[in-house]
Amino acid sequence: MASMYWKSSQKLRHFPTAVIIGSLLISVFNSPKRAVASNSPSAFVQTAIYSNRITIFSKSYCPYSLRAKRIFSKLNEQPYVVELDLRDDGYQIQNVLLDLVGRQTVPQVFVNGKHVGGCDDLQMAVENGQLHDLLSKG
Repeated sequence: MASMYWKSSQKLRHFPTAVIIGSLLISVFNSPKRAVASNSPSAFVQTAIYSNRITIFSKSYCPYSLRAKRIFSKLNEQPYVVELDLRDDGYQIQNVLLDLVGRQTVPQVFVNGKHVGGCDDLQMAVENGQLHDLLSKG
């Protein structure tokens, strides 16, 4: 009897989820594709990376993010900074970054559309001249 109750309550518990997912799928397939893509975190990430010379996905309180921003400041460069902790969709953007580059840590630095990496990677690129080469390509 207890297992019967559990199964029926489980079905009821999942029913609203199924209704919500079905409603979302209908709205996605019935809405214009451009509007859906432009509002997605994935589209935002792609636009941020390819529309800006330098993009940093950061968190305002992260010491490594602060160090990465300081590196560009010393080079008189002004990166486009996305402060993930100050955005409602920040966690979704981090998941997109995980899919894109295999990391969801911050900072994640892109120069002229190329992924440089995190703070240590950026520092290494400064020291070995790769950052200079990337910046001069743009």
